[in-house]
Amino acid sequence: MTTIRPFTANDLFKIANVNMDPLTETYGLSFYLTYLVHWPEYFKIAESSDGRVMGYVMGKSEGYNEKWHGHVTALSVAPEFRRLGLAGKLMAGLEDVSEKKRAYFVDLFVRVSNDVAVALYKKLGYTVYRRVLEYYSGNSSPMFEQDEDAFDMRKSLSRDPERKSMIPLEKPFYISS
Repeated sequence: MTTIRPFTANDLFKIANVNMDPLTETYGLSFYLTYLVHWPEYFKIAESSDGRVMGYVMGKSEGYNEKWHGHVTALSVAPEFRRLGLAGKLMAGLEDVSEKKRAYFVDLFVRVSNDVAVALYKKLGYTVYRRVLEYYSGNSSPMFEQDEDAFDMRKSLSRDPERKSMIPLEKPFYISS
């Protein structure tokens, strides 16, 4: 049995098994705590019946007018709990929060080389909106020596019935720092 509940500060000491995956972006404690304080409704954790952390999702709402949206900052499921539909359940919860906040869409960034994640997001209704050049720094993980592009993937919500927020951009771009 799986329980999905609000993330707490104490959970930061329990997520190491999930964050060990080289494709999971990890952050400093202050980053997680900022999300927990500002967007607690977007921060959920999944636990097994014996209390093991199965995965978590962390996000926020941002933008203005028709760019008001939910954003998935991190979604990660521990390897031993993959292929059980847990990622879909965590994403559905984040999308529900975004609907309640009257967002137009939900977006996320994913490494272009992460075929498994891209396929998962497509299965959940996300499309590639644009390619962001050199979004991921090559020194963020020992697995990745070079900078890597990201796909900005989006899924329209009910406030965008014409799906304008998902119309792909043709040219890739850099996010200025």
